[in-house]
Amino acid sequence: MYKESLIQVHERIKPHIHRTPVLTSRLINSLASANVYFKCENFQRMGAFKMRGATNAIMQLPEDHKSKGVVTHSSGNFAQALSLAAQSLGVRAYIVMPKTAPQVKKNAVKDYGGLIIECEPTLEARELAAEKVVQTKGATFIHPSNDLNVILGQATAGKELLEDYPHLDYLFTPVGGGGLIAGTAIASKHFGKGCKVIGGEPMEADDAYRSLESGQIESNNSTNTIADGLKTQLGSINFPIIQQGVEQIIRVEETEIIHAMKLIWERMKIICEPSSAVALASLLKKKSNYKDQNIGIIISGGNVDLSELPF
Repeated sequence: MYKESLIQVHERIKPHIHRTPVLTSRLINSLASANVYFKCENFQRMGAFKMRGATNAIMQLPEDHKSKGVVTHSSGNFAQALSLAAQSLGVRAYIVMPKTAPQVKKNAVKDYGGLIIECEPTLEARELAAEKVVQTKGATFIHPSNDLNVILGQATAGKELLEDYPHLDYLFTPVGGGGLIAGTAIASKHFGKGCKVIGGEPMEADDAYRSLESGQIESNNSTNTIADGLKTQLGSINFPIIQQGVEQIIRVEETEIIHAMKLIWERMKIICEPSSAVALASLLKKKSNYKDQNIGIIISGGNVDLSELPF
């Protein structure tokens, strides 16, 4: 039901995004006993796939809404994505960030033209601050992952990968808020040839795994993981898409995430963030299930604080 919408979304955002490269590694193929194709969204504008969804969400707004700006709450990649997308489209972006967010992230948002509103580091405080901007400025709230226009924008990464490699058997993505994996499920259904979608998730933040098990959206009591981009939970819009379109979610330990991240840095000579490495870690953990298969992996981003590398 989303095929035509996805085609239209891709055409709409193409002038504002990069078509990122697909890379391979003979050593990783050997370790995985499979043919692995990495869609490198770490080379996307602002360094992550989220530029796609942010751009589409803003472009879909009526002109009178655009004139009043957009707002989101995020301390990570979506904060940067919405700021840069808004700047590219001539729209004001208000970004609610917790006071405790790293200065490097605040600086990036400012560099992309985002107007930062600081709040206490709780979800309630973030939501209240964003709602205040909506009420006082008339800005439109855009959720980082639980928004269909965002999800369809994220789906274009999987669409591009399947256009380049239409015979993929599986497509692996990390799972955080659910926007990327939901979009990948849509892309796989309409542009793959029997391609199945697999999610990777930290054992320390396994709410999506438990949500698929229970049939309802679960939360994490703690999120003690290096994969800081995967600490958010699924939403009411993306969860049904994930239930229908995702084959399985594989949970991985922190040591497995670090090992996969190091492999990508060392063997592929590219920077990826810990959250991105979760997808490769998941494949390597269950590699016997995917022997000799054609595997796509979306490297979701490359925004790393180089002063805090785990190796």
